[in-house]
Amino acid sequence: MPYILLLLSGASLTLAFAPFGLWPLVIPALALAVRQVSKLNTRPFLAGWLFGLGWFGAGISWVHVSIDQFGGLPLIASVGIMLLLCGYLALFPALAFKITARFFSVNLWPLALPFFWVLSEWLRSWLLTGFPWLSLGYSQINSPLAGWAPIIGETGITALLVMAASALVCSSRTRGLVAGSLVTLAIYVSGYIALQHVWVSPKATYDVGMVQGNIPQSLRWVPEQDKPTMDKYLTLTQGLWQSDLIIWPEAAVPKLEPLAQDYLTLVNEQAFNHNSALITGIVNYNWESQEAWNNLIVLGKRIPEAQTPTYQYFHNNRYAKHHLLPVGEFVPFENWLRPLAPLFDLPMSSFARGDFQQTNLTANGINLAPAICFEIAFPRQVGANINSNTDMLITVSNDAWFGHSHGPAQHLEIARMRALEFGRPVLRATNNGITAFIDHKGEIIARLPQFEAGSISAPVTATKGATPYHRVGDIAVWLLVSLLLCFALVLQKRMRANAVAK
Repeated sequence: MPYILLLLSGASLTLAFAPFGLWPLVIPALALAVRQVSKLNTRPFLAGWLFGLGWFGAGISWVHVSIDQFGGLPLIASVGIMLLLCGYLALFPALAFKITARFFSVNLWPLALPFFWVLSEWLRSWLLTGFPWLSLGYSQINSPLAGWAPIIGETGITALLVMAASALVCSSRTRGLVAGSLVTLAIYVSGYIALQHVWVSPKATYDVGMVQGNIPQSLRWVPEQDKPTMDKYLTLTQGLWQSDLIIWPEAAVPKLEPLAQDYLTLVNEQAFNHNSALITGIVNYNWESQEAWNNLIVLGKRIPEAQTPTYQYFHNNRYAKHHLLPVGEFVPFENWLRPLAPLFDLPMSSFARGDFQQTNLTANGINLAPAICFEIAFPRQVGANINSNTDMLITVSNDAWFGHSHGPAQHLEIARMRALEFGRPVLRATNNGITAFIDHKGEIIARLPQFEAGSISAPVTATKGATPYHRVGDIAVWLLVSLLLCFALVLQKRMRANAVAK
């Protein structure tokens, strides 16, 4: 029964994230897990792993959609790969519980567990290139705890949730429950107060348009579909030329950049003649080095006062994706894995990596810090590309891989958290949804329905200034959890000294 409760408590966390948004569920679900782990004190690693298996097994079940529909594997193999991924991700909460249980008594877990939880989440964010999806703090984007995001970031919110949940169960006595409830209340009230503070100021307002092509994944790299796809994007853009900036999603142009020169020149001239700039995703390929890059490029006006069109092949007003998706964009041990199954030989699965820090895109005088696809889930990379002149964030994606699952909604939720952390509006253009405008407070201004081709425009206000999180990054989080850990160590030492004295 305790094992089943651990699985269920982990699985229930899925309801706290988008598209469900039941954010109050996190603390009781996590508290139940903490309680069960403390009961199984001889097997904290197994208990934590089962909790993690339920958490990720239900929460990222959408990964199976891409493996099953596009991986070319039999059902049993695709399920096996999915279980392997979830089992790997479950190791990280298991590690946090194991270390905490090994060195600290249960009544000190509210002080010790946040440190080891943040440590395990940090490991999860970079080990094997990193997969920091479904971190607990994202669930609080609509809660009062969102007020902490510009101060200590999503990771800091996660630490507060872990502390609050542990405080509720560190003692079964009434006094302990009251103390834990007061800790939880204080965290939420302070978050609400912080939410009222304005960290950045408005800079200028621009009219921005975005296009959602809704191209089926099965047709995206079919050569016969290149022209229909490019014509479709140009047609959907016709009503947006009055915008200061227009955005197409990731790899919206299905031809390699060197082969799409006539089309790009046409789009560039149209944007320029309408006093607009257009940013599109495209794959660039160098025939000499045989390297490919997942790029964003700017067409049309780079600056408002430009007198002639500026596009030429391989111009430097571009961004190359840095954080590549394993299997989807690069294949580790590819000489061994590619022959095994179509999953390891997908189209466009051998990209070169762009720099970690790159120059902002400049479009019609607007400076944009870019992130392609799941790069938006890496706050350290996003923050490294925001400078004092950055007006907005831009993120483009193709979530057609994940069908009608809750993956795209979680992806949008992550983008909202980045907007709140860094105090910058986010422009999110996707192939089939969810295309959306997000203001600097993380609120959605406007969005397109999923699985529909269309265009959308909205006024977007750029911001200036920096949030505390942008200034110091995760230093504040580490300082917080380190102080809590030091306090726990002091109390643990005193408790042992008293025990010896008795």
